[in-house]
Amino acid sequence: MSFLKDKQPPKPASHDPLTPPALLAFMTHRWRAKSKRKPPRVTGLAAFQKRRAALSARFPGELLVVPTGHERVRANDTHYPFRPGTDFYYLTGNVEPDCVLVLEPRRGGHRMVLYVEPNPGKTDATFFTDRAKGELWVGPRLGVSESKHRYGVDECRPIKTLEESLAKVARTTPTRVLRGFSADAEAWFKGARRRVEERDKELGEFLSEMRLRKEPLEIKELQKAIDATERGFEDVIHRLGVAKSEREVEGVFFLRARTEGNDVGYGTIAACGDHACTLHWTKNDGSVKKGDLLLLDAGVELATLYTADITRTLPVSGRFSREQRLVYELVLEAQRAGFAAVRPGNDFLEPNKAAMKVLTEGLVRLGVLRCSVEEALEPEKQFYRRYTLHNVSHMLGMDVHDCAKARQETYKYGTRVAGMLLTVEPGLYFQRDDLTVPERFRGIGVRIEDDVLVTRSGCRILSDRIPRETRDVEAWMRRVWGRKPA
Repeated sequence: MSFLKDKQPPKPASHDPLTPPALLAFMTHRWRAKSKRKPPRVTGLAAFQKRRAALSARFPGELLVVPTGHERVRANDTHYPFRPGTDFYYLTGNVEPDCVLVLEPRRGGHRMVLYVEPNPGKTDATFFTDRAKGELWVGPRLGVSESKHRYGVDECRPIKTLEESLAKVARTTPTRVLRGFSADAEAWFKGARRRVEERDKELGEFLSEMRLRKEPLEIKELQKAIDATERGFEDVIHRLGVAKSEREVEGVFFLRARTEGNDVGYGTIAACGDHACTLHWTKNDGSVKKGDLLLLDAGVELATLYTADITRTLPVSGRFSREQRLVYELVLEAQRAGFAAVRPGNDFLEPNKAAMKVLTEGLVRLGVLRCSVEEALEPEKQFYRRYTLHNVSHMLGMDVHDCAKARQETYKYGTRVAGMLLTVEPGLYFQRDDLTVPERFRGIGVRIEDDVLVTRSGCRILSDRIPRETRDVEAWMRRVWGRKPA
């Protein structure tokens, strides 16, 4: 089987014109020679090299294969925008599709080999005949020698040589493949070695656990993403004065994400009215109405792939009603309790326990729960979860739910250490048809989410500039409405 068997140019579509030999000859001559100037080194090269060295030290004598993945078809011959595999990017800084990083074992460590798509230049017919990869269609690839220099690897090779290069070593050397990014890579190695699923799992776990503690450079990038997200929220507030639909809200935020970053870090939740009671409302096809709350859960993803994850619940009219304020301030009180529990040495679940206790006390106080706080919190009952459902924290970084392959003992049931970055996001969701909820609260959904760095002495709220208190949110909206959009 040939690795990446789909590398041949796609067959012409029914609407493609034919290419006569004379046109082929005309198109492939009299082009300026490609510049021999080396591309700039990838920003943060030392950090990428240090990460590769740590991976090498963890798996001495083993062949490690880390693919980035491939473009995925959206419809017929059009594709979704490509987003590189997080672990591959974390180790290389390369954003091109169809690449593979291979760590070949050698005495004293590994040889770092990057397999990439070559750039054949404009004298090769594929530059204009291959609509999937041709330079005229999608722009130039960096190329083999250029990639070696830019990403600081020991060697760079054309992707089509991967199978031939590794055929012998994979049969005699313990091999691990990062799963979930390239079915081609997984299928080929399945036949080329004695496959042990647990070995591959350990590779994914280690890479996730490497990312649990953020480096200073990563924290700076996350702060940039948070600051850009704040500006995106202000764009939305400015639009709320005239917005008619959730799609407008989504679109306004997306403009900021594409202007200042790579994309949104995840599907924007622009949930107005009782749509806010659906935790991951991304249809965004409802109306924006005065008197309702808008739950906006959104984050800008930078070109370096670090993403913010912020939620604010905003009164569309600029002022909270009495009932909205009661629910909002209960969620805010729970978030404060969660913040207080984010400190080194604490279990990961401590902020959740603290926030859930506050929410449960408030639910009893509001007459939503008609039992004691103690009974509602009993592990075998957990009645409070009818109205809040989710835990209040997850790790944050390049992925919005970062480090997802880490072992539970180092993540969910682990302890916090300085350098971890996570969310604190309690919420209450009173469904419109929930007869256990007093009628005046039905249809109200509130979530407040901030991005928090564990420090040596406690925590620092990186998104602290974005208003949270009800009076501050109302003042913020008035301030934004009083000035021209940025």
